[in-house]
Amino acid sequence: MNVALSEDDPARLDPRDEIAIHLKSMRAFALSLTRDVSRADDLVQDTVVKAWTNIDKFQPGTNMRAWLFTILRNTFYSERRKAKREVADIDGVLTDQIAEKPAHDGRLAMADFRKVFEQLPDEQREALMLVGAQGFSYIDAAQMCGVAVGTIKSRVNRGRKTLAELLKLNDDDALELTDQATIGVIASNPRSG
Repeated sequence: MNVALSEDDPARLDPRDEIAIHLKSMRAFALSLTRDVSRADDLVQDTVVKAWTNIDKFQPGTNMRAWLFTILRNTFYSERRKAKREVADIDGVLTDQIAEKPAHDGRLAMADFRKVFEQLPDEQREALMLVGAQGFSYIDAAQMCGVAVGTIKSRVNRGRKTLAELLKLNDDDALELTDQATIGVIASNPRSG
């Protein structure tokens, strides 16, 4: 038997059938709370799921619309309170900022780096410090040293290669050194120009 139900129709068959009648008004209410169409649709869907799974708690003869709106409103405010306590960190940037390596690892790595760095010829150390640690361009470093740009590039490349060999670093190894200047010395993509 098909009975057309409306929001004003007192003849109700099954509370589950009545939920569908209120979808349009629930969506309007959700939209007024969220001010976002997608979020409103999600909120209505969450409300319907909660109402459906808890239909045994609905008392027949009472106001279904009020019951649904109460679920929707409570769901909205619960999610809002939860969102205030959470921080979106999709790509892990915030997690990386609060994670801290043990200090002794950095000191040990830095001590090893200093020993190896001191083994380089003076010209290579100078070029690595200017281009890598200090961030000067190859052109600026060449002018400061009074040599050709190609000479600076060669010194930097040879210095990095020697450091990598002495530190036993592969191309795919993560640089675990805590000092940004040290990473700049070892990194293979200095500023050009």
